[in-house]
Amino acid sequence: MKSVLITGANRSIGLETAKQLSEKGLFVYIGSRDLKKGEEVVKELNEKGYKNIKAIQIDINDSNSVLEAKNIVEKEQGKLDILINNAGVIGVLPQNPSSTSIDDIQKTFDTNFFGAIRVTQTFLDLLKKSDSPRISNITSGLGSLTLHSDPTWKYNAIKGICYVPSKAALNAFTITLAYELRELPFKVNSIDPGYTATDFNHFSGPGTVESAASFIIKHTLTDESAPTGKFFSNDIEDESEESPW
Repeated sequence: MKSVLITGANRSIGLETAKQLSEKGLFVYIGSRDLKKGEEVVKELNEKGYKNIKAIQIDINDSNSVLEAKNIVEKEQGKLDILINNAGVIGVLPQNPSSTSIDDIQKTFDTNFFGAIRVTQTFLDLLKKSDSPRISNITSGLGSLTLHSDPTWKYNAIKGICYVPSKAALNAFTITLAYELRELPFKVNSIDPGYTATDFNHFSGPGTVESAASFIIKHTLTDESAPTGKFFSNDIEDESEESPW
């Protein structure tokens, strides 16, 4: 049975992704900064018939917490097949480049960028024990510098200095990590689930969590012929579903 760790999975898109992966027969670790909240979610899922799901405490901004989570997975599974770096924050609002404090920008980067790197580096040796390791960095179309430079793009006016650069940096991490691991059976990709209605954006997005999770899984549960180092977006109306960087 393949195992997967999803950070920030006790709600929204992360939770729906956990549910769908459970239905596909994977063992799912629901990463939650607050273990009690994670365990409450798992209890509800079990009552609804979901199996092979366990809450695991992981604060991606705390190296000791991440290491403890890694030790639990190693003891129970011996390896990790899939890591989905889903945890993220939008940051303080508004995010005007000329006035937002460095501290506020850094707090967003701590989670969206450095946190994802911390988790990835800590779990990398367990992923290397898998026959088909996958790392999916959950990003946003707002992380595309190419799209931001297009005045006709539908989200062109969203130029926050915290969230946008943090996702662009995460995309850069995807490219560099995929290149480093190119000789191994890894598939490392950035995946934008699209503008989805969640508490993250006050339910303003047109997409559903079901569609978002399905898109993430489509580009995570891939075979050996699948590409690596790519940026897939649920908002791209193209057969390839690839977003420009």
